[in-house]
Amino acid sequence: MAPPAAAFFDVDETLISVNSMLRFLRHHYRVSHRPRAAFDEAVRGLRALAARGAPRTAVARAYYRLYAGRDAGELAAQGRDWFAAELRSGDLFLDGTVAALRAHQHRGERVVLVSGSFAPCLDPVAQRLGSDAVLSARPETVDGIHTGGLGTTMIGEEKAVAVRALLKDLGIRGEDCHAYGDHASDLPMLLAVGHPVMVGTDPVLRRYAESGTWRRLPGALPP
Repeated sequence: MAPPAAAFFDVDETLISVNSMLRFLRHHYRVSHRPRAAFDEAVRGLRALAARGAPRTAVARAYYRLYAGRDAGELAAQGRDWFAAELRSGDLFLDGTVAALRAHQHRGERVVLVSGSFAPCLDPVAQRLGSDAVLSARPETVDGIHTGGLGTTMIGEEKAVAVRALLKDLGIRGEDCHAYGDHASDLPMLLAVGHPVMVGTDPVLRRYAESGTWRRLPGALPP
């Protein structure tokens, strides 16, 4: 029997206080014994691409090209180690959003993480929170090795498409569901459900929240 509703959560700066993709990349370079200068150069390249007006999907594709030739199993192990280190540092999870997630679980609703990040970052988060499913970016692999290509980015409209497809499979009405996001790129997902929740202070989301009946939760504090 299908649950009565579902709750969809963006992850970075919605459920956790950090950008998992950049934090994991730093960890990956460090444990791969690559110099800090190489990480800094990679980040500068990504930020320069964004500054030139490239869409988030293009920046994501550039990000995943950085893992070309890397073994997926090795990255998964690095992800577990990265997550454990983040937990030890404290304040990884945003209390307000996690409390909302637990309330959905208590009501017997399905909890789904929806993120442009990828399995090494998301699987430990999903396991910790007991989420029912993860909709994420899907880097291309051949025989367990990352090619540097990317199939689904799970950014923007792709989030909404994935959410609607899952709801159809589950036989759940979107108007009965909640979604949580912190960035304008989450807007399509938020509009795909009946109960959008804004996390943080994004100006685009704020305009929608103020003109409707959206709930609002605090986001991550500035570094």
